[in-house]
This record gives sequence, structure tokens and C-alpha cells, in this order.
Amino acid sequence: MAIKKKTILFEDVLKDLLRWFKNSPGEFLIIGGIAVSLLTRPRTTQDIDVLSLLDESQWKNFLKNGRRFEFETRIKDALDFARKNRVLLLRHTKTGVSIDLSFGALPFEEESMKRKVFHRIGSLKIPLPTPEDLMIMKMVAHRPQDMIDVKTILQTFSKLDRKRVQKWVKEFSTALENPDILFDFKKLMKSKI
Repeated sequence: MAIKKKTILFEDVLKDLLRWFKNSPGEFLIIGGIAVSLLTRPRTTQDIDVLSLLDESQWKNFLKNGRRFEFETRIKDALDFARKNRVLLLRHTKTGVSIDLSFGALPFEEESMKRKVFHRIGSLKIPLPTPEDLMIMKMVAHRPQDMIDVKTILQTFSKLDRKRVQKWVKEFSTALENPDILFDFKKLMKSKI
């Protein structure tokens, strides 16, 4: 019963998010645990992660507009924090669900936006990254849950553009000076999942 109640909360938040995005400039993707749940199988998550391509000059008006759709900041000086960290920390006022909205600017993020796929929940049409792009995002985040999510994506999708994934994972591994990202990716590709 608790899972169903949480699902309803997330649907309420997604509905309001999609209304906000529709009335805002820029492009948006739902990423993170919700994307994994919608593309593969349900899993628990505490928040909703969003990737946005929205110019910094529009952030203030975007945030102001969000109040109409039941969104507020979780911290004081949220725009200053976003300028430094490229993440806007939000809360859905009706449900209390947290939203981490990341502002993208990298070529990979721009490509991901162009390649987006849509998943329907009732009347909602939710923009998501492709399974490959979600794998890349999860490999870069590289936390234990992210590695589990990558395995789940691999188990769910037998036909993936693995060359695309490896290309971007290698680039991020080099740029972030974190060889473990590429090493763990190669290990996952070799393992029998």
C-alpha cells in the first residue's frame, strides 16, 4: 500500500512538472531513479531528477513561474547555489517531494535532449533519456545504486548501442580523471548479467 501511495505522489509531481515545463522555455528530461523505473522496472527513489537545457539568463523567471505549479526552492539563495553547482534544489509544495533540476550545457546533454524518448503514464507523456544515455549518466554518477541501475538497464535491453555508451563513458572518465568509471563499465560489459 505504501508503494502505491508513493507512486500516486510521484504522478502528481510529474503532472505539475510537465505543466511547468510546457509553460517554460528550454528543454527537459526526467532522469535518475524515476527514468530507470519507467524504462526498466520499478525501484524505490526519494526524489525526482531533471535535466534541463535552459539558459542561465532565464533561470530567475523560470523559478518564479514554477511557483504557479506548486514548486519552491529547498534552500535560501537557491539561484546562487545553482550558478555555482548547476543544480536547482526544489520541492513540490503539495507533496513535499524533492526535485533536483540540473542545468546541462555539455554536448552529451544536448545530444541526450535531441534523442529523448517518451513514456506514457495515463495522460502524461514523460520525456526520458534513451536507455543508452541513461546508462552513461549512471556510469558518470558512479554510486553503488547507479551501478545497480546500469545492470538493470543491461538486463532489460538486449539491443543497446554499446559503442555510443563506451565512447561517452571513456570521454567522461578521462575528463573527470576517474579511470574507475571506464574500468567498471568494461567489467559490466564482460560480465554475464
